[in-house]
Amino acid sequence: MPKPIVAIPADIKEIEGALWHATPNQYAKAALHVAQAMPIIVPAFEDGNDIDGLLDRVDGVLISGAASNVHPSRYGLEATEKDGPFDLARDATSLELIRRAIDRGIPLLAICRGIQELNVALGGTLASEIQEAEGMWDHRMPDDQSRDVRYSIRQPVFVKDGSCIANYLGTAGEVQVNSLHRQAIAKTAPRLQVEATAEDGTVEAVSVIDGKNFAVGVQWHPEYWAATDQPSRHLFEAFGDAVRAYAAGKTAGQTIRNIAAG
Repeated sequence: MPKPIVAIPADIKEIEGALWHATPNQYAKAALHVAQAMPIIVPAFEDGNDIDGLLDRVDGVLISGAASNVHPSRYGLEATEKDGPFDLARDATSLELIRRAIDRGIPLLAICRGIQELNVALGGTLASEIQEAEGMWDHRMPDDQSRDVRYSIRQPVFVKDGSCIANYLGTAGEVQVNSLHRQAIAKTAPRLQVEATAEDGTVEAVSVIDGKNFAVGVQWHPEYWAATDQPSRHLFEAFGDAVRAYAAGKTAGQTIRNIAAG
């Protein structure tokens, strides 16, 4: 059987004076080797996107992390220099892709920037430089040349018993993760339920309350250690299961339509 297809919206990167549509390898590898789905990179455009045409052809959506932040105008605030860098084409592509995937019941996994986009897409807001607020832990990436060190699993989050995330991870209570960020959810979108928090109260995982299918976001990076860390692997396997079930449903529906058409 062919692998189901998972769409990953691209970031806009300038390389040697040219603009590239790109996504980090770690997300594509986790989708391919752990979720057992075929990832495709979706070009990011500020306008002209045919989101429904794209979603007609895929079986899941993976919203990756990125170096950029959602532009504050997307959640009703004025942008300041510290809020950047920005990627307006990524915003325009991801936010609508998230909304339409949820509406259509297409499995959705949102990671790091992705959970922030999920929150903004559904009406929430974000806070910048959270480490500067009193009582907040420093969630930023360690300053080290080694990516393995920068993405090391080093921080506890507390997963609510009975939550979607607990079901997917295979455990509730304290879970060790690699949460690396300086922005976070401020006001949680009305359609989202908080499922895990850090010691300082930072939202670390959410699910879509009225979601028709797998629709969750995590602030940490399960993709990086998905091959070796058990909770990370379990999350991607659960996403892959949902994607395959969606693909099978589409195939069955098409077969029924073909029979009805004679």
